[in-house]
Amino acid sequence: MPRAPRHSPPKLVLCVIDALAPAMLEQAVAAGAAPTLGTLMANGRYVPDCVAAFPSVTPVCAASIVTGAAQDGHRIPAMNWFHRDEQRYVEYGSSFRAAQRFGIARQLTDTVYNMNRAHLSSDTLTVFERLDDADVRTAGTTYLMYRGRHRHEPQRDTALARVVATLMRHPVMGPRELFYADIFASRRTSCRSNLGMPGIRDRHSGCVSSYLVEHDLFDFLLLSLPDNDWYSHKYGLDAQLHSIAQADTQLARVFSVAGGVEEFLSEHAVIAMGDHSQSDITATIALQDALAELGVFGPVRSSEAPRADEPRLAVCPSQRAAMVYALHEPERDAMRASVATRALSIEGVEHVMWLARDAHEKPSEGIIASPVHGELRFAPGGPVQDARGASWSVEGELATIAATVREGRLATPAYPDALGRVWAALTCPTSGEVLLSAAPGYEFLDWGRQAHVGGGSHGSLHACDSLGALVVCGAQLPRTEPGQWAIRDVAALVLEHFGLAGP
Repeated sequence: MPRAPRHSPPKLVLCVIDALAPAMLEQAVAAGAAPTLGTLMANGRYVPDCVAAFPSVTPVCAASIVTGAAQDGHRIPAMNWFHRDEQRYVEYGSSFRAAQRFGIARQLTDTVYNMNRAHLSSDTLTVFERLDDADVRTAGTTYLMYRGRHRHEPQRDTALARVVATLMRHPVMGPRELFYADIFASRRTSCRSNLGMPGIRDRHSGCVSSYLVEHDLFDFLLLSLPDNDWYSHKYGLDAQLHSIAQADTQLARVFSVAGGVEEFLSEHAVIAMGDHSQSDITATIALQDALAELGVFGPVRSSEAPRADEPRLAVCPSQRAAMVYALHEPERDAMRASVATRALSIEGVEHVMWLARDAHEKPSEGIIASPVHGELRFAPGGPVQDARGASWSVEGELATIAATVREGRLATPAYPDALGRVWAALTCPTSGEVLLSAAPGYEFLDWGRQAHVGGGSHGSLHACDSLGALVVCGAQLPRTEPGQWAIRDVAALVLEHFGLAGP
């Protein structure tokens, strides 16, 4: 297939600033701390309420961004989940202590390799794969989702890389140019990430992206700036004023290679976005303890034999969301009812969600239950239309999700795109039988007994950590914009920029 014209359309940079909160971005720009982002906002389309996935945690959101699908399509359900076929937990990095409980080697293998190679649905293509197939030059910095059509071998050109290569021994399929921590690098540069340590990752992304711009090595670049999320976890939402400024510095560094912001924008389109937001944490929920009497499957290292005949539940905390799996099919419905009843009595649990199924075991309706307001039942198709244009039938307590219905229009500003996000989560084949969302201020303890009390976190259905900023500068917007933008809309913008149909 012939290559698309080099500068028509312009080259495109998709910059994902992890946990970029709209209010904090606006404050940083107003204070003069983020002038590069401010220029993009002034010259483009700024969306202050782009909806994340649910759970609004990074693996789920990253998969939605690169595929344009929700998790019922891409199959990445949470930060921590239970692999039914392998009878084990999958842990992508909730905390270092959680990784220790499951085994560091297993956690790294799942995150670096299995997330893209085995867990992400092979039926749902990434933007890298779609663009690679069209002979568009793709590139990416360290990002959880990188699957493309080009083979990359682990690096062994430094002493540190050789140590890492004893564990990370296998090649991966990624974009044409891939720089993933110090593990994979399609070209030799002077850029080092110290294995992707927090606080250094943005500088590494800025370094390799500058190299890519200088040497004209991409038509599409996914530039990941993840340190804002780490900084917010540690110091709280207000601390983003500092970490957004640091992200802005790396963007300016990349743009300066072309001569500055104006010169860069003359040859590049830019989409800058957050995958979710964060909210401050003051209290924790020990879901494993609360459900212990029902028989909870504990962390099992890969070298140990699981005792699947004893436990009856798998409990999967994902920061401000959680899932519970019934381990034995004959008692699935009974265990779901027991878990839902107990969960609704736990302080800090705001919503409990599950699926009702028909006689053929097909999903018939979703249930969202609140300990205060009761149950709301819903299903796709019906007389009510949400902000994104999806149609639903609803029955029960609208107050459960603070909803209103006027002239057939459903509004849920406190829980944006609530029905669409919950339905996608419940019908994802790898999700648990029961999903939970924490009230503002609460976080579920992970399997390492860690939480972010005194800092920030995310994952819930609530707007406080479900809305991210989106800035589109130089890329063509759809003729009819969504009534409510979502992160899964971005893949279509990228593909359509290069003349390809959206997902």
